[in-house]
Amino acid sequence: MLRPAPRGRRQRGRARQTAAGYALLAPSLVGVLGFLLAPVVIVLVLSLFDWKLLATPEFVGLANYQKLFADSDVWHSLLVTLYYVAICVPGTTILSLLLALLVDRKLRGMKYFRALLVIPWMATPVALGLVWSWIFDPGRGALNQFLGVFGIDGPAWLSSPVLAMPSVAAVHIWQFAGYNMLFFLAGLQNIPASLREASSLDGASPVAHFFTITLPLLRPTMLFVLITNVIGSFQAFDTIFVMTEGGPGNSTEVTTYLIYEEAFKKFDFGYASTISVLLFAVVLVATITQFVYFERRTTYEVSG
Repeated sequence: MLRPAPRGRRQRGRARQTAAGYALLAPSLVGVLGFLLAPVVIVLVLSLFDWKLLATPEFVGLANYQKLFADSDVWHSLLVTLYYVAICVPGTTILSLLLALLVDRKLRGMKYFRALLVIPWMATPVALGLVWSWIFDPGRGALNQFLGVFGIDGPAWLSSPVLAMPSVAAVHIWQFAGYNMLFFLAGLQNIPASLREASSLDGASPVAHFFTITLPLLRPTMLFVLITNVIGSFQAFDTIFVMTEGGPGNSTEVTTYLIYEEAFKKFDFGYASTISVLLFAVVLVATITQFVYFERRTTYEVSG
């Protein structure tokens, strides 16, 4: 008859297992602490200082926040950012879902077509910005040249306060639609085929099947796509920097670009950190709101 190990030996065994677990987690924990939590804490601390980079930081308490609430440029940039998000998030989500429905077919060569759709996401935003700046060029750009074939005089896309933001947002949608398509495609292929067969036997049309079965079961995927899209849209900078530099006027001056101007043109790192805290709070509220909305409307498991 086997006797149980002594209590002290069992405790030492658990301690070794715990130590091994923490050792395996250490690289990830170092990454989270060093590249996520530490920068957040540093920005929060800097927002309480008046620091002009070359001068000695001076503690000013909440003075930067008082300046922020009275700064019309900050609130204008936030409205511009919300406008950008309002274009990019629905546009990217809808287009990526449509692409996923299109490629969710067992056809010859479909895997190569899927890979082709993901290529824009793999390109660097700066390179994409340069290419699309040429495409949108009013004189020699490919888009206006194409419109000219049909006798249409194309506008100055990036020089118009009305068209500049939709043009930049279109580049964002084009870049990330294929990437988000992969998640929707995985969600579609995770839906049991028996549900499709059952709805067909019940006489449901493809449209009715999509809205009553497919779309509700895609809500976990939809939540992930929406959250990543919202965060990514709020953080957009590279493409806007290359294509418009916040112009014309300040029609495309999103909050991230304003932070760049305050930090690297005016060298006011304290105030730039304060604006960053505001942007972080807005993104956090938007993320929590999405979680709360989807919490009771999501099905995570489907029996096959």
